[in-house]
Formats: sequence, structure tokens, C-alpha cells
Amino acid sequence: MKTEKKDFNKEASSWDKVPARVKLASDVASAILDEVVLSAKMDVLDFGCGTGLLTLHLQPLVHSVTGVDSSQGMMAILKAKISDRNLTNTTASYLDIEKGDVLKGRYHLVVSSMTLHHIRKIKPLFDQFYKITAPAGYLCIADLDPDDGKFHGSNDGVFHFGFDRARLRQAFTEAGFYEIRDRTAAKIMKPIADGEKREFTIFLMTGRKKP
Repeated sequence: MKTEKKDFNKEASSWDKVPARVKLASDVASAILDEVVLSAKMDVLDFGCGTGLLTLHLQPLVHSVTGVDSSQGMMAILKAKISDRNLTNTTASYLDIEKGDVLKGRYHLVVSSMTLHHIRKIKPLFDQFYKITAPAGYLCIADLDPDDGKFHGSNDGVFHFGFDRARLRQAFTEAGFYEIRDRTAAKIMKPIADGEKREFTIFLMTGRKKP
């Protein structure tokens, strides 16, 4: 039985009501803080930020955070949070790489959590990441270890069934990053076919741009 493709615009209003998603953002934020020393001078980009769960973990610790996402619904939720909390150092912008939009600006830290597997072509995106990363800046990617296509109820819009860490390290290297490290950032237990449950692991991979 085929399930429907996830509609991020429709799911935006209830996205934060899933405890596992909230915990995942917290776990990824903690892993980033273990790998990168954040400061009040840093400008950060959160690529595929959704409703800003990760964005807002980082916001109090840095100079500015820019969240970008291809879902207008998700952007509306994040913009409402920014307004409600009177955040002056946080912005949210619609951007769709798949439709040819290009990342702009210069950031000391670029982060992305659980978005990369939705991107068809990794190399062009990594080239853009490298271009917008400031000298000595960092790229932090959180995503699934290989999941055999079981993590999502529907794989429509999913172009990678998780990532082999060695191959992704190579993508970092080819883009120009160095000092590449990876660690397990989070674990999620969720039901799969026939009511069975499976534990999925999410890694954090960090690379740095040379000064």
C-alpha cells in the first residue's frame, strides 16, 4: 500500500507536536555545541530549517541565525515564532535549491539537520555551502545513517536512504572542507512495516573551511 508524499506545508502547524522531532533538534544542537565553539560574533545559516527547532536552539548563543527552507508553511511558523519572541537576530527566508535558488551571504557556521536526504544532487549543494562559509568557518550536517528506505512512510521526495559516512566525508573533502569529523548525534525508535519497531541513528558530520 503506497502512502502519500509528505506535504510539509500541511504538516507545518502540527510539526512541533511530535516529541521525537523536538528531542532530535535538541540532540543535534547538543552535538553541534560539542564540536563547535559558538560565540556572540558568529553568523549562522540553518539550511532546511523547518519550523526552526534547531534554529532557535542556536539563536541565543550567536550574533545572528538565518533559517531557509523550501516550505512556505514551515517558514510561516518560524516567522510567527520570531515575531512572538521579538527576536531581532533571527530571520526566515523561503529558498528552494531544487528550483534553482542559490544560497547567498557569508556565515561562520552552516548547519543542516535531516534535510540532505531530500536533496537530489549533493555536490552542487556542497559547493554552495563552501562558497558561503567564511574562512575558518564550519559546516555541520546531521542526517540518517543508511536506513534501507525504512525511515519514511513514503519515499516520494526522498533521494537518499541515509548516507554512508565514509562517502559523505568524501563529499566534504571534494567541496574543500577539512578537519572532518563524525559522531552519532541521536537515535530514534519508530515503527516500520508490519508494526515492527526499528532504531535509526542520526550522525553529525562536521568540516571546516581553511582560514
